[in-house]
Amino acid sequence: MLVGYPVGYLITFTTYGTWPHGDERGSVDKEHNRYGSPFVVSNPHEHRREYSTLKNQPLGLSENQREQVLRAIMEVCRFRGWHAYAVHVRSNHVHVVVNGEERPEKMIVDFKAYATRALRKHANEHSIKKYWTRHGSTRYLWTKESVASAIEYVENEQGKKMTFGAMTRQSHERK
Repeated sequence: MLVGYPVGYLITFTTYGTWPHGDERGSVDKEHNRYGSPFVVSNPHEHRREYSTLKNQPLGLSENQREQVLRAIMEVCRFRGWHAYAVHVRSNHVHVVVNGEERPEKMIVDFKAYATRALRKHANEHSIKKYWTRHGSTRYLWTKESVASAIEYVENEQGKKMTFGAMTRQSHERK
């Protein structure tokens, strides 16, 4: 691992239109994107405005689609030489605990691109314009303990386990 890189990242991104700004669950924007900072407060007017600008219907992932997204994320990790400690694909968001010598922004872009390709290929569906919200959330994990905590969160604190995976060390090493 390069000097200065964290031990890992907890990356989260949502499906398109399912968690807009102003949502009662809270959301993140440029001013509310620091670890421990409060979420954007609920705002019904902002919530309605966000929905009125959608390019297609909000996208919830079916069980089959969640499996496709999981396989795509595992594929990009193997291809790039990243290690996925835990991946949990929910119906409206994805969590990935991952490490690799890459910026997390590049990882998010690759995860979304591979997943979009897989979804379009398996559904032969090209009418959906957007599968994912712009950007995502990244938490830098600087210690083994913070990685273990993130894995626990992704594996066991998301409610009923949906589509879940992880890599063994051997499966991510290049041959």
